[in-house]
Amino acid sequence: MPPMLPPKPSVLDREEVARSRLFTIEQLDLRFSNGAERRFERLKGTGRGAVMIVAMPDPDHVLLIHEYAAGFDEYALTLPKGLVDPGEDIVTAANRELMEECGVAARNIEPLIELSLAPNYMNHRMHVLLASDLYEQHLPGDEPEPLVVETYPLDELTALLAREDFHEARAIAALFIARERVRASQASSDWW
Repeated sequence: MPPMLPPKPSVLDREEVARSRLFTIEQLDLRFSNGAERRFERLKGTGRGAVMIVAMPDPDHVLLIHEYAAGFDEYALTLPKGLVDPGEDIVTAANRELMEECGVAARNIEPLIELSLAPNYMNHRMHVLLASDLYEQHLPGDEPEPLVVETYPLDELTALLAREDFHEARAIAALFIARERVRASQASSDWW
């Protein structure tokens, strides 16, 4: 049984302090149930969410992409991902992102989990989906340059973690979760 939690803090004041095309920075003045008052800042996204796709061309491999990561000013190895466009559901968004970033589409896409990143400071949610039965299909994307796609063995995640260019926490979590789902499916023989 989960522990009894105090009531959520009261919002005393809320102010937008900055805005970009992707985020709003909001300042919150809060009063907690014990009377303590604190100021928090948070990043608010568009609210549509995003998708990250574990795309499997066969039962033993996943597709990874090399893309420029502006936050680190370097190329990083990660999973295909992107925002959910207005009017899209997460499965449609995942398939579109696969076509744009990897040049493939999937006949089978299943949601695995929803992840957050730094929930104390942002409200961003990432839907992780598992894609299989892939076929070649290209869509123009919004990337400034073509992405390099790499096929990687799913059972070699430990070696992948040792690479300097692979460090995105959401991608790491997604791959471990997908690997466990695939193993469970293979054990019950309903995979592929």
